[in-house]
Amino acid sequence: MCRLFGLHAGPRPVRATFWLLDAPDSLSVQSRREPDGAGIGTFDPAGKAHVAKQPLAAWEDHAFAREARDLVSTTFLAHVRYASTGALTMVNTHPFEQDGRLFAHNGVLHGLEHLDQRLNELGVMDLVLGQSDSERLFALITAETRRAGGDVGTGIVEAINWVARELPVFSLNFILSTATDMWALRYPATHELYVLERQPATGSAPLDVRSRRIRSRSTGLSHAPHVLFATEPMDPNPGWRPMESGELIHVGPGLGVTSTVHFPNAPTRLLTLADLEPAAAASQRP
Repeated sequence: MCRLFGLHAGPRPVRATFWLLDAPDSLSVQSRREPDGAGIGTFDPAGKAHVAKQPLAAWEDHAFAREARDLVSTTFLAHVRYASTGALTMVNTHPFEQDGRLFAHNGVLHGLEHLDQRLNELGVMDLVLGQSDSERLFALITAETRRAGGDVGTGIVEAINWVARELPVFSLNFILSTATDMWALRYPATHELYVLERQPATGSAPLDVRSRRIRSRSTGLSHAPHVLFATEPMDPNPGWRPMESGELIHVGPGLGVTSTVHFPNAPTRLLTLADLEPAAAASQRP
């Protein structure tokens, strides 16, 4: 299953170190245990997005993802990919960038021909450089955001409502980030997505969180509040909570958190693992 991680550090840039693969898998396990790509996105002081990513075909050297990356930003978005659609190429590797925003997704949706028709109608098919369903979902959100005059929250709601009504859906969990704001969606209940609003106390240790794939450490966040999103709880902090199915969370520039359950009902056509091709099904297993 793809791994998502988002960190909003507030209004001031902080330094954080990331490892996107904590340790190699044994070569004796099935190749599907090996990631198909890894990447991390940040923003510079001018608010320009920067992405470092690499497709990681099974059995190849994963040095890119195992090397420490020392980065400075107000928001960070990391992703380790297990491919469901699309070749193992750079253009299919997360995070994706569109209109200065970054996006990473964990899930599967079908009906890509119908989605492509919609993207053509909205004039954004040129945003799609690869074959993945994730990049197409992002393009639809970008199109609806443009139609909403740049209102990302409205763009997300309009795009997800259309997908839930028109396409077969397995999971649409994602994180979308700018230099100042971050949005996270869990929909439907297929996969979990967790959030932690961390308020360090005096004398707190540095941020040091890790999942089965992604690790982040920051001394600068030892005394500063921040918000984390992750596919799974990344440390023993009891504040981690699973987002509700259909819950959309927005974190603003000052770390104000707004939560709304915009999508209380399941998609019209909810897929199960049995509906997926073998490679896609393997990519979605925990």
